[in-house]
Amino acid sequence: MEAIVLAGGRAERLGDAAGGLPKSLVPVGGRPLLAWQIGRLRQVGVERVIVSCLGGQEHEFDSRLDGLGVEVVCAGEPERLGRGGGIRFAARSRRETGDVIAMNGDELVDADFDRLLERHRATGAAATITVAQPPSQFGQVELTEDDVVTGFHEVSRVPYWVNCGIYALSPEALERFPEKGDHESSTFPELADEGKLRAFRHTGLWLTVNTPKELRRADEYVGANPGWLA
Repeated sequence: MEAIVLAGGRAERLGDAAGGLPKSLVPVGGRPLLAWQIGRLRQVGVERVIVSCLGGQEHEFDSRLDGLGVEVVCAGEPERLGRGGGIRFAARSRRETGDVIAMNGDELVDADFDRLLERHRATGAAATITVAQPPSQFGQVELTEDDVVTGFHEVSRVPYWVNCGIYALSPEALERFPEKGDHESSTFPELADEGKLRAFRHTGLWLTVNTPKELRRADEYVGANPGWLA
């Protein structure tokens, strides 16, 4: 079984905290961020991970992701192709046919990949996206129609579902991904219009790593949960 991982992020918002590394290779809990997700993929039987990275960074990914128990293959983009283009470009390195998991490589997520694939195949969808309700950054102010404040309400999670960047993709979906650009503004809306797009609800861990604060939170989480990968 194979998976495709997007790892072309430049870690611009991480600044000096990235240490000059691509975002997916920034250390979290003493190992590259992407290594945690590869470990979870390995647990569900993924034996080959295709990493979509910038051309010229292949050696760095190869060396830092060595010894994880899966075959890691780097698909270095000759130019920035966007997320949809990156997945399509990486798919050229596949050895298998059929469904594939594709995901971002700069997050900590404990999504159930087995159940994702099970739902994807049961519905016959061309693509299934994992959705989540992230923690809310703000509390809710309760107002009357004439703007009298009547109270405050803490909101633990936002009341809507967002795409958290983990997909089960059929060959049909992969063939419709753009050569360059974003699948979320092209392929996915088209599939939704055709009734071929499904969702898989994830209610567990989802930690994005875009800022130094988020990097510290991810590092603290792994340190406080040493059995997380298990």
